[in-house]
Amino acid sequence: MLFKYIGFLFTLLWSYTFIKSQSIFKKGSGIIITLFVTNISWLTFIVACFYGLKNFTFFNAILGIIFCIIFVHLAFARISLFINSKFENKDNLLRVKTFIEYLILIAVVYFIIF
Repeated sequence: MLFKYIGFLFTLLWSYTFIKSQSIFKKGSGIIITLFVTNISWLTFIVACFYGLKNFTFFNAILGIIFCIIFVHLAFARISLFINSKFENKDNLLRVKTFIEYLILIAVVYFIIF
């Protein structure tokens, strides 16, 4: 039963991380991320919530859902502070962010075509 609960928490963390990461991207790349990643992650998150409510007590399922959401938000806040402290010049940070966005777009298009 412990392994099922750990799997439940891992699935919630995994799917909510992708949901939260969609808010980082610009509008143009955010559309592609929304279409291919976030919608599937929302579906996975909702199914994991139903799985938790069905297989565990109501309290344990809600506690796991709340824990995962809070953990992801805190992790993103911490990572944001860390990245902002490493880049004194915000133009460099914007260039790196843009490069990563285009790299992700290219990877998504590549996997769709091939």
